[in-house]
Amino acid sequence: MDYTMGKLHSAFFLTAVFAGLFISGAAKSSSALERQPNSDYHVRREALAKKAAGVVVLFAATENDGPNDLYGFRQDDNFYYLSGLSEPGAALLIASAAEAKGDAPARAYTEILFLPPRNLTQEKWTGPKLGAENAEAPKITGFDRVEDMGRLPDEVAKYVGGARPAIYTDVSTHGETSPSAAPLAFLKRLNAYLSFQDVKPMISSLRTTKDAGEMALIQKAVDASVAAHFAAFKAVKPNVNEREISALMQYEWGKRGCERVAYAPIVGSGYYSTVLHYSDDDNVMKSGDVVVIDAAGEYSMYASDITRTLPVNGHFTARQREIYDIVLGAQSAAAAAFVSGKSTIRGDGPDSLYKVAKDYINAHGKDLHGEPLGKYFIHGLGHSVGLNVHDATDYSVPLGPGQVFTIEPGIYIPEENLGVRIEDDYYVDANGKLIKLSGALPSGPDEVERLMTK
Repeated sequence: MDYTMGKLHSAFFLTAVFAGLFISGAAKSSSALERQPNSDYHVRREALAKKAAGVVVLFAATENDGPNDLYGFRQDDNFYYLSGLSEPGAALLIASAAEAKGDAPARAYTEILFLPPRNLTQEKWTGPKLGAENAEAPKITGFDRVEDMGRLPDEVAKYVGGARPAIYTDVSTHGETSPSAAPLAFLKRLNAYLSFQDVKPMISSLRTTKDAGEMALIQKAVDASVAAHFAAFKAVKPNVNEREISALMQYEWGKRGCERVAYAPIVGSGYYSTVLHYSDDDNVMKSGDVVVIDAAGEYSMYASDITRTLPVNGHFTARQREIYDIVLGAQSAAAAAFVSGKSTIRGDGPDSLYKVAKDYINAHGKDLHGEPLGKYFIHGLGHSVGLNVHDATDYSVPLGPGQVFTIEPGIYIPEENLGVRIEDDYYVDANGKLIKLSGALPSGPDEVERLMTK
């Protein structure tokens, strides 16, 4: 089948088709996120074009009006990383520069943003939208060209050719859903020979290193979350419901500019301090127990991730302090062992910070049966943080400048109703120095008790 399809995909036809795919997104007003300069996103698009050495087509998320859309529309991470736009239902095309080859002429680097058609009736409810017909759209968005969504197949046809035309895009893998699935299926119907290659690993490689603008946003998310944890220090008391702490923290980081939670808050006391992803947050805290609080906010799309373990009555028992000190020591040992360009956060090799932490735990303290405590450290030591709390990254690359990640050892002993996790966000600066972004929040047991009881 000829890809151009003659006049079949006229502007009217494509506008109708893509309006059907994206009309719910077109009805959503843009959010007031703190956005980096257009030039930052342009640099990322050019970097991706060089990696792909071909044509990239990526689609924005569409609005979900379902019951799970608690915090409203949130843009797809990869689309936002490349565009800085929170507009639902948009799309982008990036074509790398290419030299003339055979009958194919040379082409310059090209980038085009496609916007869905405006719904003027719906805008009476949600506010004005940016449309491709706006002459200021390129200046506003930072894209060289801005076109109506109906133009996308024709523009793709200009840059994709050959016997087996291919597009780098967001291919669904391992049961994941992709905002590109429906529009890609439509493009496939236009040309059965069109193939799609996954662009996500290339974008993940770029997202591994954060630029200065990203770091400023992550730090704001961290600072707001630190303030929320300070509030929790004061509010945790016997006979207080866990949900009250979760609600208080969301209020505290919300009033500091966070638009939503970075993940479902975990406030687990007693036995539930040993349940890693406990999210009911509905038990009444009891004197003599500890509570694990793993909760943080998201600021302008960028996440933070912080955990503290507190004694509900303000004072650790001897056993609680013993386990707490071991977890804190494991975190300190891992941070002290860090070497830029060499250390890894995962694995069990000689340069693994995970191995450092687990070895420390195994060498300190015993369970009630005299066994080492390493078997109670049942999760990884850390993960990348950025546009997602478990951010896209290339874990095969040693930790180095520009990377942001957590260090979060834990010990969870259900037999004793005792779980302890201490988690902080770290950044590697340009000189390879490890910086604790959440360092303003104390983690020493004496300081924790003092802040809770003063």
